Amino acid sequence: MKKIRQTSFSPLTFFVDSIILLFNVIKGTFRKLINFRKYFDNFLLDHKRSIKEGLIALFICACGDLIAGIILGQMTYFLETFPGLLVLIPGAIGMRGNIFGSFGSRISTNLHIGILTPEFKKSKNLTNNIYSSVVLTLILSLFLAIIAKCLCIILNYNSMSFIDFTLISVIAGLISNVIMLPITMFISLKSFENGWDPDNITTPVIAAFGDLFTLPAIILSIFILNILNGSYLIKYIVFIFLLIVIIVIFINVLKESNDLKIIVKQSTPVLFICSILGVIAGGIFNSSLTTLLTNTSLLTLLPLFSGESGSLVSILGARISSGLHSGIIEPILKPKKNTFYNFLLIIILSLIIYPVIGILSDFSAYVIGSTGLGIDKIIEISTFSGFILMPIMMIIVFYVSTISYRKGLDPDNIVIPITASITDSISSLILIIISLILTKVIIF
Repeated sequence: MKKIRQTSFSPLTFFVDSIILLFNVIKGTFRKLINFRKYFDNFLLDHKRSIKEGLIALFICACGDLIAGIILGQMTYFLETFPGLLVLIPGAIGMRGNIFGSFGSRISTNLHIGILTPEFKKSKNLTNNIYSSVVLTLILSLFLAIIAKCLCIILNYNSMSFIDFTLISVIAGLISNVIMLPITMFISLKSFENGWDPDNITTPVIAAFGDLFTLPAIILSIFILNILNGSYLIKYIVFIFLLIVIIVIFINVLKESNDLKIIVKQSTPVLFICSILGVIAGGIFNSSLTTLLTNTSLLTLLPLFSGESGSLVSILGARISSGLHSGIIEPILKPKKNTFYNFLLIIILSLIIYPVIGILSDFSAYVIGSTGLGIDKIIEISTFSGFILMPIMMIIVFYVSTISYRKGLDPDNIVIPITASITDSISSLILIIISLILTKVIIF
């Protein structure tokens, strides 16, 4: 009888136990969802201002990138007339964002820790930052021309001469420098003075202006090059003069023994790597030139996607850098609470901004008067590409920031340049691959 009782009740017992287990799982899941909802609501409440500031900055950046995309979409004549120019463009845009993004990040950090005040006053710290930006622009413009020409030779791309590469790159760099220096200082100091966090504002807005002015600066440098082509003697004299000036300035800076030397010494190797990555991104674009020229919405999406991705990465990098300097974030290799807060902030901003830039890209194709891929397709490309890119870049930003700080390097000189350049290269590759998959167009 006991055996029969056990046999008859065991299925019933199993059923009851299963129901109880299922109930506990559902109960636990709901509890976790409720706790996450509370956590998320508290996060939004605590970081509402940062989200608002970040979105404003990113939308400003998007406007700059939109104009840059329209300009790039109209540059088909220059891209065809000056072969290899597209190899140079991503590196030039990235270099401007890297140099002045780092400049703005250093100012932001100095404002946070009290070394600088938000008034426009002459100071040694500010002077060193200004001069370092000029020196880095000259050095990196020359290096960018060298590696762009080398890549064209290695990949057997049809390209202009090394002298033309150099004159376009250096002259465009000087033109952009004249514009970007006062803009960067004004944005950094005034945003802090008005109670905004420069970490959320400075780097995206600076990137927007960098994207906005780089392409016109390149076009203007091409017009100057055409004038110099009227006399090859004058052209060679200008070329040699610029080479001598860059070499002399760089040597003199290395002889200094102050913050200027530290900034240039720490930034130059990183920016060299960034320039290589930027040119690689240009090489990816150049390999797809025919497709890009026939799909204007993709061509205009390039600066939008690259610019907004770089801005998101720069916001994260600047926030982590300031957190490390101020002690809010510990320099350990395992992300903690404050780091995850920053990750979540970037995820929220990404969820909003990537579909928006897809819409803007389709709009820019309409403005140019060209047939795009269609708004649904371009939003898919932008959104999927962004959601693949951002998790990768958040991990890279965190570890580059933490490791550089642990090694005694200033993250402001390291993080934004290297992560933004990695973003340019990876974003280019991801965007092209996703475009290939979703449009079923053979790009390579």
